[in-house]
Amino acid sequence: MERESMEYDVVIVGAGPAGLAAAIRLKQLATQHDQELSVFVLEKGSEVGAHILSGAVLEPRALNELFPDWQERGAPLHTPAGEDHFLFLSRETSYRLPTPPQMNNHGNYIISLGNLCRWLAAQAEELGVEIYPGFAAAEVLYNEDGAVVGVATGDMGVGRDGQPTDQFAPGMELRARYTLFAEGCRGSLTKILLERFKLREGVDPQTYGIGIKELWEIDPAQHQPGKVVHTVGWPLDASTYGGSFLYHLENNQVSVGFVVGLGYENPHLSPFEEFQRFKTHPDIRPTFEGGRRIAYGARAISAGGFQSIPKLTFPGGLLIGDTAGFLNAPKIKGTHTAMKSGMIAAEAVFAAVGAGRSADEVIAYPEALQKSWLWEELYQVRNIKPSFSWGLWAAIAYSALDTYVFRGNAPWTLHHKPDYAKLKKASECPKIEYPKPDGKVSFDRLSSVFISNTNHSEDQPCHLTLKDPTVPIQVNLALYDAPEQRYCPAGVYEIIRDSDGQNPRLQINAQNCVHCKTCDIKDPTQNINWVTPEGGGGPNYPNM
Repeated sequence: MERESMEYDVVIVGAGPAGLAAAIRLKQLATQHDQELSVFVLEKGSEVGAHILSGAVLEPRALNELFPDWQERGAPLHTPAGEDHFLFLSRETSYRLPTPPQMNNHGNYIISLGNLCRWLAAQAEELGVEIYPGFAAAEVLYNEDGAVVGVATGDMGVGRDGQPTDQFAPGMELRARYTLFAEGCRGSLTKILLERFKLREGVDPQTYGIGIKELWEIDPAQHQPGKVVHTVGWPLDASTYGGSFLYHLENNQVSVGFVVGLGYENPHLSPFEEFQRFKTHPDIRPTFEGGRRIAYGARAISAGGFQSIPKLTFPGGLLIGDTAGFLNAPKIKGTHTAMKSGMIAAEAVFAAVGAGRSADEVIAYPEALQKSWLWEELYQVRNIKPSFSWGLWAAIAYSALDTYVFRGNAPWTLHHKPDYAKLKKASECPKIEYPKPDGKVSFDRLSSVFISNTNHSEDQPCHLTLKDPTVPIQVNLALYDAPEQRYCPAGVYEIIRDSDGQNPRLQINAQNCVHCKTCDIKDPTQNINWVTPEGGGGPNYPNM
């Protein structure tokens, strides 16, 4: 069956904060200049916000620029951030540390990023943006010169065996003069573009963290609207990058999460289990006792910062938001920078379309980006995240030096190594014994995935593909004790054996996948390739 084709001035892949900010800015400019401009946004989640997960404390700087009247428009920013608490945890107690200046949240808001994206989508549609959720961009389209000219959605109704079923419907081609890729962390099409156009030449590899989050309704006696808590230390050892957050929203709700840098060395480590263990700390547990867990989710985070930003343009396309890696890791924020990148890209693309151009390289985007507050902000903190490869205490000491003495202008730039290359063999590392979940403040994976509302059609090709099916047993299990069983926060990967304990094999429970992309990042031989499942599949996060 032949695919239908639709043409637009601009197609945007991903309805996160970057993609929606870009769409809105494009339409604002078209209105200001009394021009017609067609903008199409494609979103793989079942609705806008379904796949959006973040802490989140929002710095409203970019939102102020996009909508100076956001309060009158009813933006869902209801809880101003209050007092900051920065704690070091030992096993039995906690010590309050001075809050680093980057983590000062005065003037910020504790929000649901999913709800902010839903609101942004409504603003975009009022301006005439077409938004289609439930359809995954599965293929990049190129012209005869090799320039990007749009994307195609994935076929629907393909069976597990790869053959069309009775419900088969071919994907649709969405062609554009320019295509903006706002896929979020480790975008599946962005990976292809990075390789095809050699966009990572001359820059550091991207580094990542996995963030695991729960939303709780807690005892009103424990609730302090606006309270912001971050911790480092236990349960992680001093050589493993990571920490937690607790953000008190409105309505007796608390967002709690744990981030582990995916450069960790010990293959026995389980980020999910570390998170569950964290909640049992004597100074943390009281917040959740008597409360109710409402939602669960996980996602990877692009944390490399300034030195890991790839080349952002190529013929016909641009990278914006977290797919390019604009997170300010020391600030623990990336929404404001993602939105700003989308707004700057929109201004450059609008000018190109207005000049009658199409499918060329919009170099005005990186040029403008480098003159913006975003670029300066990321440059100032570029050395803090890589310093954590030296261990927690050395990093804290160096970060203080970099911040207070050099003020972000040290005459050097520290560099990153790829996360997957840091994993040591299982025989070289101590095993970690994790306590069983108590069902009150700590839980197992399957009950957690259940409240993420994750769903995939079972009769479809597995979207977690293996480049070599022999590697999971011959390499991963033999050398690393199958770390995919532990770094996946959704129980997707299992080693199954016969009744006599022989013949191990990898079972992939793809229907559990919450689209965090951790397996694609941390697999030690880079053998797992995450591709898009049918559109509309995956988690359905409420208020995350």
